[in-house]
Amino acid sequence: MIYNLAQLIEKSAALFPEKEAFRCLDDFVSYAELDVKTNQLAAHLISSGLRKGDRVGIYMNRCLETSLAVHGVLKAGGAFVAINPFSPHKRTITIMQDCGIEFLLSNSSQSNKIKAIATETTFLKLIVGVSEIEGVKTISWEDIFTIPLEDYNPPEILGSDLASILYTSGSTGVPKGIMHTHYSGLSLARLEAALHNSTQEDRIGNFAPLHFDQSLFGYFSGPLVCATTVIFPDAYVKLPKSLSALVAKEKITLWFSVPLILSQILLNGDIDNHDFSALRWVRFGGEVFPVKQLRELMLKWPHAKFINSYGPSELFRCTYYILKEPPKTDNPIPLGTVWGNTEYKILDEKDQTVKQGWPGELVVRTDTLMVGYWNNKELTEKSLYREHLASGYDYIYYRTGDLVKENNNNELMFIGRIDRQIKLRGYRIELDEIEATLLKHDSIEEAAVIVVQKKEENKELEAVVRLSKGAEVSTRDLMLFCKKIIPSYAVPEHITIIEDFPRTGTGKIDRNEIIKLLETKVL
Repeated sequence: MIYNLAQLIEKSAALFPEKEAFRCLDDFVSYAELDVKTNQLAAHLISSGLRKGDRVGIYMNRCLETSLAVHGVLKAGGAFVAINPFSPHKRTITIMQDCGIEFLLSNSSQSNKIKAIATETTFLKLIVGVSEIEGVKTISWEDIFTIPLEDYNPPEILGSDLASILYTSGSTGVPKGIMHTHYSGLSLARLEAALHNSTQEDRIGNFAPLHFDQSLFGYFSGPLVCATTVIFPDAYVKLPKSLSALVAKEKITLWFSVPLILSQILLNGDIDNHDFSALRWVRFGGEVFPVKQLRELMLKWPHAKFINSYGPSELFRCTYYILKEPPKTDNPIPLGTVWGNTEYKILDEKDQTVKQGWPGELVVRTDTLMVGYWNNKELTEKSLYREHLASGYDYIYYRTGDLVKENNNNELMFIGRIDRQIKLRGYRIELDEIEATLLKHDSIEEAAVIVVQKKEENKELEAVVRLSKGAEVSTRDLMLFCKKIIPSYAVPEHITIIEDFPRTGTGKIDRNEIIKLLETKVL
């Protein structure tokens, strides 16, 4: 019986020792090799002083070694903390200090950045994957793989033990660490495998960086069913034509990514000249997928089933909606229904359950729920809704901060973020509704609506849009289009057309950066 994530590789190696576990371009590792190499990494971490529950930083771009790092840390009883190597240096140091990272795993491509980090920290005990750095013990991956295992004694790991901390940007801009256990991670792996009916024959496309929870589909659910996970390097993810060709070459059967990657593949990936017949499921989540692009892609890949997947990182994921056919209208598609071992409520401002069809905040109870935010009990408690039972036992739900309602089919429909519901000039306005309206225009590919602080206390609604390739439309025409659909008070006072958006490390539109650019009149 598997009850923790550290057992996944050992189990798969016993069943399919020679099968490719992870692959990246022409490099790969079999389950048998992965089992031995992760044991060697775990042995070295333990001998270097790592104790169960210690946090281990993984500072890598998309590469094969990330699979060794994740499962090696888990086997050692540590909790991995994936750090975006493209993040500002100051943010990296802040994360490492916040959760007390003493062990860091990287590779030679990050050597210069690692050296800069080492000069500003005094708490690092060990760095794996780089050459000598003054004042810190280092070891190469090649030397890790020569470590004998005769005396290796793996720790006892419980399902309730800490497995990972995922840092996301809080509303204040200060990173917050989301703590997940072996139990919540293993629950995610099982639910995703059940959703796709995954088997050892599947080839999972891993498009997300390790610091984004979408990547865990490949790192956890893949080994659970003995599938092969194909990690796509950063350069390929950023080049639609190269990515399209590689996906076809690798015969990917299970796809999970943000809509942006699918949109880029559709528009610039030359997909008509490649064979995607191996695709069984195409799952997307993280942001709204413009319906007109989704429809076009579904028509090009009619053999694949498409799923809208939703869930904040605090839950990993919690709902799904399977599209049985291309959408006939441009209306938003549902978030769907919750998957197994999960339940929800929709609450009003007084934490009372709303009537059927009424909007409210979605709160969710599930086995994939985080245990809390690292070193922040106040924020943890604030994020939870407790249903008090007569027995004295509480049902604990996570407050998603998302406004939803149930449609006539009892499916959840996304309305917007509570923190993106504003009151302007006496009117209550949903910024996400305005974005959805703009996306209905044939010439618009992406849109972001934000509130900009003007002189004194005046605030204004502004929109920034990216047009379809070759489209020509004036901002005046876009405003007239909005006035036909939404009230005049919700129409942006200014619309700016740009070639591309500033983005976060996971590919989402960076609205905070847009606000800065608009306030400084850079856009």
